[in-house]
Amino acid sequence: MNKFFKIVATLEGISLLLLLFVAMPLKYIFDLPEFVRVIGMAHGLLFIGYIILATMLKMEESWNNKKFFEVCIASIISFGTFYMEKKYLKNS
Repeated sequence: MNKFFKIVATLEGISLLLLLFVAMPLKYIFDLPEFVRVIGMAHGLLFIGYIILATMLKMEESWNNKKFFEVCIASIISFGTFYMEKKYLKNS
């Protein structure tokens, strides 16, 4: 489960960066909103998967509420999932 969560966390982090630094500039500078739709949908699905997997890991590994909150908050901060992965899942 940890390995799958690490993969989803990495993909979620990459999708957020693509959304912020590729798709949004393409939309507002070059008037190409298609990329926001595609990358935004992928990011949304990955975000939902990330939160579901974090909840499952909280129950499976008996995370305290502070750790669970930090893991969830990391998903909305740029580079947050990469930091969280190093901090909490380095031994997995």
